Amino acid sequence: MPIASPEVYAEMIDRAKAGAFAYPAINVTSSQTLNAALQGFAEAGSDGIVQISTGGAEYASGPTVKNMITGAVALAEYATEVAKNYPVNIALHTDHCPKDKLDKYVRPLLAISKERVAKGLAPLFQSHMWDGSAVPLDENLQIAEELLAEAAAAKIILEIEVGVVGGEEDGVSAAIDDKLYSTVEDGLATVAKLGLGEKGRYLTALTFGNVHGVYKPGNVKLRPEILKEIQDAIGAKYGKEKPLDLVFHGGSGSLLSEIHGALDYGVVKMNIDTDTQYAFTRPVVDHVMKNYDGVLKIDGEVGNKKAYDPRAWGKLAENGLAKRVVEACEHLRSTGTTLAK
Repeated sequence: MPIASPEVYAEMIDRAKAGAFAYPAINVTSSQTLNAALQGFAEAGSDGIVQISTGGAEYASGPTVKNMITGAVALAEYATEVAKNYPVNIALHTDHCPKDKLDKYVRPLLAISKERVAKGLAPLFQSHMWDGSAVPLDENLQIAEELLAEAAAAKIILEIEVGVVGGEEDGVSAAIDDKLYSTVEDGLATVAKLGLGEKGRYLTALTFGNVHGVYKPGNVKLRPEILKEIQDAIGAKYGKEKPLDLVFHGGSGSLLSEIHGALDYGVVKMNIDTDTQYAFTRPVVDHVMKNYDGVLKIDGEVGNKKAYDPRAWGKLAENGLAKRVVEACEHLRSTGTTLAK
């Protein structure tokens, strides 16, 4: 299937909310990790989301180049071509973009898509994230309103964050404190500023104790009932059930019961990065340890080309990540739900 059109992406989100499931959003940094994500979605029979952070885009452009736009465009164009070979729909998304990188990342990418749409082409990405968690809510929503208008003109969905996700990702850190929990007032202020679709469609990452990074199950104190409280309050005011399309950030270490509670309250997208990074790297380490005399030229020997050929360990890495994507689809109830059926 080709990369999801704006209409297909909207239908994906609608079906997820109606069916109380969510799409794994897999961070990628290279053609290999992107291929692995596509493989996993196909094996699970699930549509999905592939996303590129600012750091991931820099890396993809070349570690010595560090051009976010070059990396993001390259991976998006690559995905557009290779996704045609998989029987599922894939949406392309850009992950966390703080205020100081908007002019270097999201705004230029929006301009590229706007030009494409004006020529009758599809936008390059289907959604972009503005991470305003580090600025006051009023400023966060003011910038979100401006970006939403630009995104709508380019047939793109905007993702925003209301609240703070703790831990660290791509150099952006936040303390683990009471700010990790969004409030009903936050939700009402968001809708008052951005509307409920009439100004453009958006996804909202409300926070309910979410933390980026590596945590064992039970160590992260999640309160998914906060999502229900906010949805109910907004719904009562505007006469709409589960009015917000929600995103779950910082899911590593979450209990399955907590994940399912979030899905029931309107989460349609869950970001997965830490776990897939490990799933990609672990098979490579295993290969090297089992074939150390082949991948290393020990004591003047020649090694074993079949062992150190990047394709040998690369395939293992991709399979490892793909399996974790399949697991994520199972956890998020998206297995077998593809629109392509």
